[in-house]
Amino acid sequence: MAKKTTNKETYEARAEALLEPIAAANRCEIYDVEYVKEGNDWYLRAYLDKPEGVSIDDCEAVSRAFSDKLDEEDFIQDAYILEFKVHDAYDEKTLQDTVDTALNQIRRKQYAAGLIARGIEKEHIHSYGFAFEGKKV
Repeated sequence: MAKKTTNKETYEARAEALLEPIAAANRCEIYDVEYVKEGNDWYLRAYLDKPEGVSIDDCEAVSRAFSDKLDEEDFIQDAYILEFKVHDAYDEKTLQDTVDTALNQIRRKQYAAGLIARGIEKEHIHSYGFAFEGKKV
């Protein structure tokens, strides 16, 4: 009997498929894409890398293009907030720490307020943190 694909697996696969050409155009490699629930919120996370390291410009280019693609495809039924961060090895030990920094910024700066003001219920707003890190020498 074939295993049923979950929304989580579908969202991860579709997000990665959308991200692949964007990452390639920016000479980045996809390390991982995950869609996870933490508390009441779902988070889409993508981890990218490139040999010379991911710059802020890379982060911005990938973020804008990926956000546009997510808007265009609209396969995640709820509203979403994206925050991209470049891993800071001095302040963050792991990529997960960088993702946590991104998600904390979303909460601290109340990025969802505009969506809530437009009538989107809080339980239908999802925050996504993305971490970038260059190869260690």
